[in-house]
Amino acid sequence: VQFVESGGGLVQPGGSLRLSCAAFGFTFSSYDMSWYRQAPGKERELVAAITTPGGSTNYADSVKGRFTISRDNAKNTVYLQMNSLKPEDTAVYYCNARGILLFRGHDFWGQGTQVTVSS
Repeated sequence: VQFVESGGGLVQPGGSLRLSCAAFGFTFSSYDMSWYRQAPGKERELVAAITTPGGSTNYADSVKGRFTISRDNAKNTVYLQMNSLKPEDTAVYYCNARGILLFRGHDFWGQGTQVTVSS
């Protein structure tokens, strides 16, 4: 199992970034996908999640209306579009895959990508 996360970086407040997480080595379409983040000194928290196969989404209150999670099962990739970024969005962002049905109990994590929001 391997993830390739990309799209992180330094952005000014009010700016946008798009994170990507390409997955390899498992049946992507059989896994719910999520983005988590962890800021220094804080616990890891759920940012957004998207189910399979229906694509239902769920967001943390702090990012509702600003972030959008999506997935492309043909490309085995999950995305996080982040708009109107705030300094408090600064964190390491991780993608997560959680298996359903026959794959229930499988739980995989990406290596993380740094997002820094600062002027």
